[in-house]
Amino acid sequence: MTGGQVSLGVQICREIRFPEQWQHLASSGAQAFIYLTHAANTAEPAGVWRSHLISRAAENQRFVVAANVADAHQHCPSMIISPRGEVLAEVTSGDTAVIRTTIDLDQSGNWYLDQRRQDLLRLSYEGRGISM
Repeated sequence: MTGGQVSLGVQICREIRFPEQWQHLASSGAQAFIYLTHAANTAEPAGVWRSHLISRAAENQRFVVAANVADAHQHCPSMIISPRGEVLAEVTSGDTAVIRTTIDLDQSGNWYLDQRRQDLLRLSYEGRGISM
């Protein structure tokens, strides 16, 4: 990275399954996400976590840099994804590699986040006795 500062949101392991946490980090100023996991489980369907990573990038309009162990049984690849959900770099299961690409943080945005129905979210949480 050259010059400036970057605000990163960090997520680990099963936090990939909870999109609200990612939205909160993006709304709180995260310009990109770092995702770390040790996901190597033969019982997990292949592709599910990969699709979650692509979704988290696209729905939050943020880059996602994901790192997993180099294991033949991994089900969550190491990859870099653009805010549009494009896979920019990826390491296949079991391979050991360093991936790298140039990213332009100006591609990140809040267009989708700004369209969330905050009124419905507020009603849902207030109905459960949670104040917002």
